Amino acid sequence: MSRPTALDVSRVEPADLRPAQLAWLAAAVFVVSAGYGALLPLLPGWLTSIIPIASGPEVARHVGFLSGVYAAGVLIGAPLWGIVSDRTGRSQILIVGFIGYVASLLLLLVPAFSGLWGLYALRGMTGFFVAAVVPVVSALVAENTPDQHRARRFAWLGAVSLLGFLFGPALNVVADVVARWTGEGLISSARAVIVLSALSGAVMMVGLNRTLPAPGTAAARAPARTDAGPAAPSGARLVSMWWVSGTVMFVLAGFELGIVLQGQQQAVLSARQAAMMLAECSLVMLAINAILFFTGLLEKVPSRTLLAAGIILAVAGLAVLTIHRSAVWMYLGVSLTAAGTGLILPVVAYLAAGASFNKLGATMGGLAAAAGFGQTLGSAFGGWLFGSFAQGGFGWLGISLVVLLGFLWARRDWCADFPRRTPQPPRSAC
Repeated sequence: MSRPTALDVSRVEPADLRPAQLAWLAAAVFVVSAGYGALLPLLPGWLTSIIPIASGPEVARHVGFLSGVYAAGVLIGAPLWGIVSDRTGRSQILIVGFIGYVASLLLLLVPAFSGLWGLYALRGMTGFFVAAVVPVVSALVAENTPDQHRARRFAWLGAVSLLGFLFGPALNVVADVVARWTGEGLISSARAVIVLSALSGAVMMVGLNRTLPAPGTAAARAPARTDAGPAAPSGARLVSMWWVSGTVMFVLAGFELGIVLQGQQQAVLSARQAAMMLAECSLVMLAINAILFFTGLLEKVPSRTLLAAGIILAVAGLAVLTIHRSAVWMYLGVSLTAAGTGLILPVVAYLAAGASFNKLGATMGGLAAAAGFGQTLGSAFGGWLFGSFAQGGFGWLGISLVVLLGFLWARRDWCADFPRRTPQPPRSAC
């Protein structure tokens, strides 16, 4: 193998982020995930206070629709912000995203926007500006990380996102204390969560503005890889990658909704057990990210092998959930499904990091948009699916993963368009 020359810009090692810069970027992902997780449990009570005559099923539908509107905001915003960040720079887009995120939260405190339709509009606005944070952070980390560190950092970003979602409900504990002080109950609690989330976003905005690289710095220190070389991924491969991400998020959204509904449909499964299963899902996915971080599997094992293993685990978990009704077996099914989906998503993000520098924003934005579309479709379709087939809905979700596994088997060269930026010993198509 010939050694790279100074003119071989497709193999130039990117400049590395400083520890402080990486910490602020991870904290940005943590904050927006925590903000979503903090407000979600308050939505049913908040809706009840807005529309007191609404029935339980109607409130449940609104909660689902509000989650869908948030995901739709991500779906619309992610590719747009990604393309703009490719042209104007990542750092500016991150700051704009946090400005919009903080504004969309604080507007919830304005009486004119506190009604039902105002809530819908502002949740969509929050999703739109969050789409300027998460995929742009991924693109910024990818273009400023040497190859030997990229796998661990993407596993770390996934773990931080899950930690934020798990930490979010803890803000409600602080909000409850504030509510007891003011004596206003739920309304004061919701306001406290909003203020805390907005304050965290403002802190991130200041920190990122002071620490992130100036526009063009990365390009000056590490010449960008152009699309003219063999490393550039084709449009068909990008669409395939987005399809994988959207399919997995579709299954994950439907799967989580199915767990919640099982707590209402089955006498042997209480609502408390359903909540524990959702927490188990997040913890298992967090554990998978930790394994990827500490072992470097993303670098040592072919990506196609990891994707196939994740799909098989998820299908096995959904099969267990379809066949068995006891709580013990359902806990096992949840663990297998969470482990499988938690393995697939970091692998796809890692593959996306192999895109050319000048298209990283669009690639990551498209990945987030595909995930948002799958999540929206899974939430909307899951209600009908489990309402019609009850526990059998898990089996129907597994069919989409079986089709995806067949695609990976038929297209064995799928990873070939995503090579690493630095020369590696020949080992596999990925």
